[in-house]
Amino acid sequence: MRAPLPQPRPEGNAGPAVAVAPRPPVAGAAPVARRVRRSWVGAPRPLTRRRGAALTLLSFLLPLGLWAAVSYLPFLWHPLVEVTNPGDVAWMEPGMRVPRAAFSEEVAAAQGAGTASPEGRPANPVYLPAPHEVVVAFWTALSAPPPQRDTIWLPASLWHSIQIIVWGFTISSLVGVPLGILCGAQPTIARLTEPVIEFVRYLPAPAFGALMVAILGIYDGPKIAIIVIGTFFQQVLVIANTTRRVDPLLIEAALTMGSRNLRLIRRVIVPAVLPQIYRDQRILLGWAWTYLIVAELIGTSSGITFFITQQARYQHFDNVYAAILVIGLVGIATDIALALIGRRLFPYARAEA
Repeated sequence: MRAPLPQPRPEGNAGPAVAVAPRPPVAGAAPVARRVRRSWVGAPRPLTRRRGAALTLLSFLLPLGLWAAVSYLPFLWHPLVEVTNPGDVAWMEPGMRVPRAAFSEEVAAAQGAGTASPEGRPANPVYLPAPHEVVVAFWTALSAPPPQRDTIWLPASLWHSIQIIVWGFTISSLVGVPLGILCGAQPTIARLTEPVIEFVRYLPAPAFGALMVAILGIYDGPKIAIIVIGTFFQQVLVIANTTRRVDPLLIEAALTMGSRNLRLIRRVIVPAVLPQIYRDQRILLGWAWTYLIVAELIGTSSGITFFITQQARYQHFDNVYAAILVIGLVGIATDIALALIGRRLFPYARAEA
């Protein structure tokens, strides 16, 4: 006998509540939508212009804020004491930076002897100047000639380094770009050249410094040669891999229409990979600046590297940071200018930029 169904309790009834069993899901009914948690890793989506600009600005403000905090907040990291008043301590001078332990010992000794105690304030080591000191040094180095006669001027040294970069990277590109395209387009040429290039690219370019000085002299020749050696072999391999990414169907279509050999490379392969080769060159130009610092130490010291080493020798570390900042600004300005030129040269590849 089937059990009777529970009757609903009328309103106002104070009797015990009757438990009602949940209804089973109806066959064919649409499932209840559940809230899906968003993942912060997945298919990349283009950022909005405002959000991209905000993140770009934040990428610069974060390290700058950390630098400012370390410089201006004494409780974070100020391991030294800058002497403002030496008191009766004979070996101290105003502006001298001493360890906290030594300063505390002198204060205790002066108090015990009844003499004037030294006074000071928390300070960082001399090699970590504050941001405002670097800004002042940056402006002074660019606008005013150096006070010492034997000190070179920052704009003159920077211009000399730019010339070294232009010559070295141009020579490397004149040979490396065509060879890289040929290696990517023809497997026989790639097998003949890429193994030795793979071997040589692991040899440190500065190791050839003494040899370049013996061959090219002590002036700018060895510096240009070091930049060529440092960028040429990587350039060939990077551009060869870029050339191999050409759509095979595009090459097959060109072969069907009668394109062969150099005409195929000139009319089909090069136009297909030229935007990406242009972007590769922008990246490789940054490598040239990296090798510049080592190259300018070979033979006679010159350029921005000589300015940095000379200022470090005098312990003018604010000028050292200013020169490093100049290199970064010139590099990022060059990259932005090349990116804008690339958009004009290759408007059809703007989505890939």
